[in-house]
Amino acid sequence: MPAVANPILNFLRQQIEQEIREHGPIPFSRYMELCLYDSEFGYYSRNAAQFGKAGDFYTSSDVHAVFGRLLARQFEEMWRAMGSPARINLVEFGPGRGLFAQDVLDWSEKKFPDFFHALLYSLVERSPALRQRIAATLSRHIECDRARVVGVYPAGGPVSNVIVFANEFFDALPVEILSERGSLRIALENGHLVETWARPSPAELEFLDRYSVHPEDSKRLEVCLAAQQAMDRIAASIERGFFIAIDYGYTREEQLAGRHRGTLKAIRQHSISANPYEAPGEQDITADVNFTALAAVCAKHGLRIHKLITQAQFLMGIGEANQFADAFEECRLPQERAKGTLQLKHLVTPAGMGESFHVLVGYRGVAQETAKSLSGLSFGRKQTPDKNVLKT
Repeated sequence: MPAVANPILNFLRQQIEQEIREHGPIPFSRYMELCLYDSEFGYYSRNAAQFGKAGDFYTSSDVHAVFGRLLARQFEEMWRAMGSPARINLVEFGPGRGLFAQDVLDWSEKKFPDFFHALLYSLVERSPALRQRIAATLSRHIECDRARVVGVYPAGGPVSNVIVFANEFFDALPVEILSERGSLRIALENGHLVETWARPSPAELEFLDRYSVHPEDSKRLEVCLAAQQAMDRIAASIERGFFIAIDYGYTREEQLAGRHRGTLKAIRQHSISANPYEAPGEQDITADVNFTALAAVCAKHGLRIHKLITQAQFLMGIGEANQFADAFEECRLPQERAKGTLQLKHLVTPAGMGESFHVLVGYRGVAQETAKSLSGLSFGRKQTPDKNVLKT
């Protein structure tokens, strides 16, 4: 585990080392928490430059505005499924730079004025640097009380008429790492970070028993208790409305088949590394999402869960009615339309993000047939076998 080259970020490494000296070996989840979310030197806290095609990674909203436009169309349809209430709360977790929210708000204002005037868009972002960036991006909508940026999910009990959206949020939450040797700890030895192992906690073992598999043959598995806790708070807050999570991940059924074991990775300048210790605070650390576990938390709180579908199926369902006119409305030249077509393909084809990203939708207080008829949940219904994320 080489030393950090960036002298500024040596402060983060020193902080990690000091915590180990004071408290002993730390869980991997704590190491990941410091690397990503330390208030001063964490990856998401230092600046917002790591987002987008020029940074370390990009999300669907960085590809084309059509992603936000299609979701605006789906959100408006969900609003109507709830009876077009006078106030609809749209809550986004992990909003990045606010580009997705900007696309949703701008397109709703233009195409769905009734929905737009009922909308209050809350962006939940714990990084002060990103909150500042978002506030600048959405200044017009914030000034008109159509949007707000908050550090934590607003408290106050269950909410009616709400849509909670989380795009690539759960994959960035800290995870525990387990192997046959136990639960991973990070220790300090001769000035180097080293891996040691401790007895797994009851919560970690219960997670493996209920939602995952037990590690074998020197394989490692991720246990994301933080994702369970976040999902618990989110699901408990929905009295009437919808929950949508879009992320890369897997089901327990797929793990039982031998796939998606040891998915932790570090990402820097679009390059993937298996070494999360190489540059604390300078690289993203992420793990695939266990959708079976998230769906179980939703069900515990009374949400109905739609079968897991791919991003391609979800977006194709929303866009097929008007042949993806949202992507091409502003194209005046053939070259612009060709570029839009390529960007759209990246969102929906297997070679792009279409098959690697999945969509989990839960709902409560809405009739099952009404929810199932939503355009995003209707594409390929007969052609696609039902993958039950709660199957054990």
